[in-house]
Amino acid sequence: MISTMDVRVLVLAGGLSYERDVSLRSGRRVLDALRASGLTADMHDADVSLLPTLQADPPDAVVIALHGATGEDGSLRGVLDLCEVPYVGADARTARLAWDKPSAKSMLREAGIPTPDWVALPHDRFSELGAVAVLDRIVSRLGLPLMVKPAQGGSGLGAAVVRDAADLPAAMVGCFAYDSTALVEQYVTGTNVAVSIIDLGTGPEALPIVEIVPRDGVYDYAARYTAGLTTWHVPARLSPEVAAKVSETALSAYKALGLRDLSRIDVIVGEDGEPRVLGCNVSPGMTETSLLPLAVQAAGVDLGAVLSALVERAVARKG
Repeated sequence: MISTMDVRVLVLAGGLSYERDVSLRSGRRVLDALRASGLTADMHDADVSLLPTLQADPPDAVVIALHGATGEDGSLRGVLDLCEVPYVGADARTARLAWDKPSAKSMLREAGIPTPDWVALPHDRFSELGAVAVLDRIVSRLGLPLMVKPAQGGSGLGAAVVRDAADLPAAMVGCFAYDSTALVEQYVTGTNVAVSIIDLGTGPEALPIVEIVPRDGVYDYAARYTAGLTTWHVPARLSPEVAAKVSETALSAYKALGLRDLSRIDVIVGEDGEPRVLGCNVSPGMTETSLLPLAVQAAGVDLGAVLSALVERAVARKG
């Protein structure tokens, strides 16, 4: 075990993505949990002063509470590797692959893990090939309803459910405001759940499944971070058999994508009772309405103890 007297942790939060405010809320909660567990911890933004700070007074480990590209696309993790500063979570290569939803879905499919059928469409191809013809073909191939979301992004920003073909152009425009590539996938009607997975050194473990019930039916940015717009059930209201299958599928996805330490796997349980993986998050939210802390609480574990154990693993990797 690490000595809390000797370990200094730097929590990275903020950044310049659309999710900056959420990241700061996550960072503050992580900071409080680490300090409550006895660790010395400070918070720092991902700005021009970060590298000089890391070089002048390197921490023993970093906890990344950045959301959006900065915290999840692997680039910052690569810089931390260059600085030889260990961090909690997936390595740079894995984060890069997981961040790009079409790449992650391709890896899941290759591993035999079910995920809704999809097409990834860059804005340039969308324009060059003719929007009307492309959209007609998408509807013909995938059917309706559809889910449109940025190929790279989180927090439900730019995402929309399309139930009528006439609404698809507007959904694409809204998506392209957040990313140059749109992921259009079959919308599966069912129960939205999240499976948080942690590995404290004895192998990955699925925490209690969180069922997500947004008031307006879509788990978008407002539903995620506005009190009263979403109801969560922990554990999810699934039969024991279905719940076991969901957890098993999420663990398989975690391993297939090469994730590490902690992650959240988003799953839709269809009306047929079959789970389909929608994606993963290598830097899960830690706010008061975030899913991983809800799962940790339902498991009867202290968030600070979990984070401290993950910090211990990160420090040990450097050693």
